[in-house]
Amino acid sequence: MGMMAKMRTLAPAFILTVGGLFVLFMVISDSNVLEALGGYSQNVGSVNGREISYQEFNTFVERARENQKAQTGQDIDEEGIDAFRDQVWDAVVAQIITEQKLEEYGISVSDQEIMDVILGENPPDFLKRSFIDSTGRFNREMYDQAIRDTRNKEALIQAEEVVKQQLLSEKLQSFVTSSLVVSESEIRRKFAEQNVKMTADYVLVDISQFPDSLYKPTEEEMRKFYTSNPDKFKVEDQRKLKYVLFPIAASKRDSSQVLDRLNEVVVKAAKDTSFKFYVDGYSETPYSRDTLDIQALPENAVGMLINAQPNVIIGPVATATGYDVYKLIAKVAGTNEFVRSQHILISSTGNDANDLAEANRIYGLATSGADFGALAREYSKDPGSAAKGGDLGWYGKGRMVKEFEDASFKGPVNVVQKPVKTSYGYHIIKVTGKSSSRFVVEKVTMSVKPSATTRDDIYAAANDFAYLSEKNGFEKEAEVAKYKIEETTPFNKDAFFVPGIGNNKGVVNFAFENGVNTISPVFRSQNGFVVFKISEVIKAGVKKFDDVKKETESFVIREKKLEKSKSIIESLKGKLGDDLAKVTSVDGRAIFNTASGFTLGASVPTVGTDYNFSAKAYDAQMNKAFGPVKGNRGYYLIKVKERTPFDEAAYKLQRNSIRDNILNEKKSYYFNQWLTQVREQSDIVDKRYIFFGR
Repeated sequence: MGMMAKMRTLAPAFILTVGGLFVLFMVISDSNVLEALGGYSQNVGSVNGREISYQEFNTFVERARENQKAQTGQDIDEEGIDAFRDQVWDAVVAQIITEQKLEEYGISVSDQEIMDVILGENPPDFLKRSFIDSTGRFNREMYDQAIRDTRNKEALIQAEEVVKQQLLSEKLQSFVTSSLVVSESEIRRKFAEQNVKMTADYVLVDISQFPDSLYKPTEEEMRKFYTSNPDKFKVEDQRKLKYVLFPIAASKRDSSQVLDRLNEVVVKAAKDTSFKFYVDGYSETPYSRDTLDIQALPENAVGMLINAQPNVIIGPVATATGYDVYKLIAKVAGTNEFVRSQHILISSTGNDANDLAEANRIYGLATSGADFGALAREYSKDPGSAAKGGDLGWYGKGRMVKEFEDASFKGPVNVVQKPVKTSYGYHIIKVTGKSSSRFVVEKVTMSVKPSATTRDDIYAAANDFAYLSEKNGFEKEAEVAKYKIEETTPFNKDAFFVPGIGNNKGVVNFAFENGVNTISPVFRSQNGFVVFKISEVIKAGVKKFDDVKKETESFVIREKKLEKSKSIIESLKGKLGDDLAKVTSVDGRAIFNTASGFTLGASVPTVGTDYNFSAKAYDAQMNKAFGPVKGNRGYYLIKVKERTPFDEAAYKLQRNSIRDNILNEKKSYYFNQWLTQVREQSDIVDKRYIFFGR
């Protein structure tokens, strides 16, 4: 690839490799796209007074969508577009806040700083990537020539812009986190977490062995716990919604249109010798010639194919998602046998004699000429098949319990068998078909999907309901229209997922920007369209005692169990001394075990993740039992038998890298916390639901 071509191919890759949506916004912002879109009055929201127009936001979304498609090869589907808009919105808000803070703090980047990065000894990876030779070496000469080539001016400008945004981001993070330091004790502790290994014997009194029924907290105990632990019962501002969902599902008209189209295919294909022509022209799946077992075919197609002659076209056949049309090329012998049967289940009641008598009575009816399907619908206790006249469809071996399978595969076709007993009860079985054939077929597949007209009709119904609910009342209008009202559980302002409705930040924003009993416009959810009423506004504070009484009882019971565990451990401590292994002969309520090779920063073998256990073990005197130590499962006695020494030489070699890692972790965490705090303090108005609710 020539140097100019290499440089030009970098341009679309910048956005994909250095900062995602964050950098995307900055590149668009500084390339005057936003100014070109200025002057529109329709705004989807604002950040600290900085308005964001519909056109501007839509440009961000489309640019991000194009880059997503370029990166993954897949477009954002209809179901995922709302969540994708939320991601773009969060990136836009974060970047506007960042721009405002950069201006407030007077942070800037000079042209010289940008060029120092691009022309420096170690250019950014996104620029170096296209100049790596076959040996994995960065070809500096080729890179420098490409930078100087005037034909690459546009790509270089974009590279400079990306580097600028990276430098601004780094400077802002450095400004915000400049006071952070890492102490020597933190570095040593981190080294110990990773390198010091311990082995310890322990005795545990596990609280799970004590049944809850042994403990009956009094009202006074529960109220005391409730009063002493308000943090456990805190609640943020929350909302509850009553809603009506309008699912987006294909209509009978959509199904009829697909069926009519495929019927036309059947008529035309029957007069033609090339079925592949119709597969290529109509099918949603590419052409193939497959040899299929019965279990790989739609149930409705099997009977037709068994009775069909080669080169016959079969269908349209209904499937779970739409319709198929098959051309049978040939039938070949298979190694696996399949059967189809009906059955009537007489469930086990515990009285086997009565169950058998009832099964024999119905068997008598079935063998005396009564319709088997009608008997199954009336008497069978198998809810899955009774409504279908007892039909179980086609199945192979290994699908049914042994007694049922033996009767099915050994029994003759169209003969009602005597009752067969299984763990479920008695079965009266009638085998309706057997086959070991495999079918060589070509097929046209079409799924039935909601058309644009159907979606519009569903939206219109939702919109009518929203309008009439404003006039006549939410519950009353739902009752008149026979719509089912559901109610969400409480959710807070930071939620992205609304219980029952799905991922839709617009729903959350509307719920918190409006008061109780406010009726929403139509919103689109993952499952369809939704109209809701704010049914409850829950203010931040501590939950009422009566509302958390059951929860409080559980807390108190756990505390009582822990007290019991602790008292047993304390009594054992004096009896065992340092010989913890003898606990098995002293108290059956305690268990003895050994945890080997654990560190401060990892799960403890045989114990699990319990930081207090490992932390106490790290600081403990060797070969001396100590406790009680409170853990997640109860109280412990612990004796550390082995602990690798702190390797000062290894520590000196690793110290600087450990320090840098801790500092970078601190900076990242602190900066994200800072950004979250700034965002919470910002005046953010989100009115996207007005434009994208549908």
